[in-house]
Amino acid sequence: MNKLSSQMDESFSQSKMTNMLRAVGLTKIYPAVAAAKAVDRARGEVVLFRDLNFAIAAGEMVAIVGESGSGKSSLLHLLAALDRPTAGDVWVRGADESETQLGGLDARQAAEFRNREVGYVWQFHYLLPEFTALENVAMPLLARGVRRAEALERASVWLHEVGLAARAEHRSGELSGGEQQRVSLARALVTGPKLLLADEPTGDLDGKTAEAVFGLIQKLHREHLLTSVLVTHNMEFAQRCGRMLRLRDGQLEEIAVC
Repeated sequence: MNKLSSQMDESFSQSKMTNMLRAVGLTKIYPAVAAAKAVDRARGEVVLFRDLNFAIAAGEMVAIVGESGSGKSSLLHLLAALDRPTAGDVWVRGADESETQLGGLDARQAAEFRNREVGYVWQFHYLLPEFTALENVAMPLLARGVRRAEALERASVWLHEVGLAARAEHRSGELSGGEQQRVSLARALVTGPKLLLADEPTGDLDGKTAEAVFGLIQKLHREHLLTSVLVTHNMEFAQRCGRMLRLRDGQLEEIAVC
């Protein structure tokens, strides 16, 4: 299998107007003490990946797979402006069709970018335990200054979207693992982003619950015309995405989806 197959090359060479995001020369290197793999002993550093060039078109659902420690989560962090690359950069197309160069953002601008343009789902839900499900979903809206009544109304709509309208007044500790992850999905999408990034969103769930949550992600992706990028170890779920990329030995490979 060739790295960066013709399908990936075609995607990268498409008109910028069709791409939700694109990465050029994307490189992430840590000091050798930060990890134990891929050490460049001459330089005393750990190269997670180097010179990645790829694009993801608007509307695609893409799975990123690879062994533990290969850099999948680090790559997703760069796509969300949660971290900075060592070299290269990422451009993300916003709702107004303009591109944001993530490397040029300071901490405040990066936070505003995430609140405005990205829905991010972690493996762990990170719900605030002292607040209800409804209040947790409303948090990103409150953070951007939306009036509380409006924020709660919009949060209620999204709890209905994920099938948890009846659990709105329950705190996170009163919810099951699958319900907690559904709330985190509603929280990620309540601000109306078109880009959904999910880091092992089913990794902490049992098989049946994981299937239900993945099915919900697929449904939301279709119905809300999202561009979705999922890091996953579950190859069955990855095969059900429209495109699959494997991060291995610091490079991305395109894998045929059956």
